[in-house]
Amino acid sequence: MKKIVLTGGGTAGHVTPNIALTHSLREQGFEIYYIGSKNGIEKELIEKESIPYFAISSGKLRRYFDLKNATDVFRVIKGFGDALHILNKIKPDIVFSKGGFVAVPVAAAAGLKKIPLVCHESDITPGLANKLAVPFAKKVCVSFPEALKYIPDNKGVLTGTAIRRELFTGSREKGLKIAGLDSKKPVLLIMGGSSGSVKINNAVKNISDKLLKSYDIIHLCGKGNADPDLQAKQGFKQFEYISDELKDIFAASDMVLGRAGSNSIFEYLVLKKPMLLIPLSKAASRGDQILNAESFKKQGFAEVLFEEDMTDETLLASINTLYKNREAYIKKMSEAHTTDGVTKIIDVINSLL
Repeated sequence: MKKIVLTGGGTAGHVTPNIALTHSLREQGFEIYYIGSKNGIEKELIEKESIPYFAISSGKLRRYFDLKNATDVFRVIKGFGDALHILNKIKPDIVFSKGGFVAVPVAAAAGLKKIPLVCHESDITPGLANKLAVPFAKKVCVSFPEALKYIPDNKGVLTGTAIRRELFTGSREKGLKIAGLDSKKPVLLIMGGSSGSVKINNAVKNISDKLLKSYDIIHLCGKGNADPDLQAKQGFKQFEYISDELKDIFAASDMVLGRAGSNSIFEYLVLKKPMLLIPLSKAASRGDQILNAESFKKQGFAEVLFEEDMTDETLLASINTLYKNREAYIKKMSEAHTTDGVTKIIDVINSLL
């Protein structure tokens, strides 16, 4: 049996594409293992999939000055030793990395052991973790065609993003029942990422009464961000986090307001959900979400509102514009040539065995 180690973590976006691959990998006879951090979101998500999970020490590698950089360097070095020990024990045929800082020591250990490594970059420009991992990789799968020019040594392969099969099996009726909604009004789904978005949450609260006149709202607000005042409003349903029921929540939703993380927006695309994207600003990120949003806007898939321009008035106007033009967005998304990311990524994996 072929053995593969998957790695990646820190946010759900670094884990769910790995989960999307597992069904097809098992069908093709792979024995799957996972290396992640000790306390990251990946541990809970992967253990639900009955995949053997190995935790290593990890530290965040920052582009800016922070005293934690000094101690985190030692955590990364220890993580490298942990990863070497685990790879020696498993003896995998190949390693697949979805990114995040926990993946860096695993990638380095795979390089030292001469185990073929495949990385996946979701955004147009590689993040720091992938920049550090790419030198050890044989191939780098990318979601956007624009990303290929940022991958050195002709390692880049356009595969698209791995989308979970179950997202296509959602039931609108179940989703409405889960949210306690009656389908009399269009449903706006609000997502700020697995940790939520304070700025989006606050802005939505400010205009909630005006929104509820026209829409029912399902709000994935992030752990610890639930608001009793909003939960008490008729037609407004909050969840801190949803996993298994997400497919039904998507099916119940007529449009989505969210950040512009690559994995999420490709899910909206394949599900043909009109989207209003509010990318993280450059002040809070490296600007990757801005590039993602601009690419989707250019292709006619999304309405975009930059965080710097977000006020109560502009947010409400953008949501109303999105709903008014929803059929045009659905038409563009229906015409899009979206690739089967799972199949293409596994083809790349198999090509190196």
